Amino acid sequence: MQNLNILIEQFSYGITAGMKNEKPIATVDIVLMTLQDDALRVALYERENEPFSGAFGLPGGYVHVNEDNDLDAAARRVLREKAMLKGVYLEQLGTFSGVKRDPRGWSLSGAYIALLPEDRFEDVRLASVDPMPRKLPFDHSTIIKAAIARVRQKSVYSTLPTFLMPNEFTIAELRDVYQIILQIEKIDLAGFRKKILDLRAIEPVDGKMRTGTHRPAQLYRRAVKDIALFDRTI
Repeated sequence: MQNLNILIEQFSYGITAGMKNEKPIATVDIVLMTLQDDALRVALYERENEPFSGAFGLPGGYVHVNEDNDLDAAARRVLREKAMLKGVYLEQLGTFSGVKRDPRGWSLSGAYIALLPEDRFEDVRLASVDPMPRKLPFDHSTIIKAAIARVRQKSVYSTLPTFLMPNEFTIAELRDVYQIILQIEKIDLAGFRKKILDLRAIEPVDGKMRTGTHRPAQLYRRAVKDIALFDRTI
């Protein structure tokens, strides 16, 4: 019996030592957001491999230490490989980690937000965030909630929503997008026009107007690659 106890102790010590030296799983996950039917939506992709094969979740993947210089590079590579997307606005959201978030073991994920217009997506499931989609793998629901909170918070004082716009848009259309994101019923158009034009974050498209039932409206496009900050919140 004594010998058996010694073997059990040695075995337990081996497991503990192995756990101490075990490397965490390092991944990136991207919350791809767009607008569809006047609602904020997130792109979900079907997982091909275990765990959670066949489930829909955020596009993500392992960090390739021999290929990715940093997490930003890993996220852009995953966007190219999983979503066939390049040149989109990408912002780091935060790190999500723990022993229970991945059934394969202790893991951490560098989560990112990417905003782009609906016409950039092909063959993808766009899920509404109000309410949140159910039964997502890993902690993707938590990541999406954090991403939505970040986008709504940042939209109050910046031009972040312009990345959701098509190549050309009117100021009224951009104002409507702010209203959707911020869940505000009415933003004064005259005040919004002055605020957005003073930043010079958008520029008029020469000779192009939006025509229809209302009087023609000047078309604009984004003029800067990054976001600009308002002097006061909306």
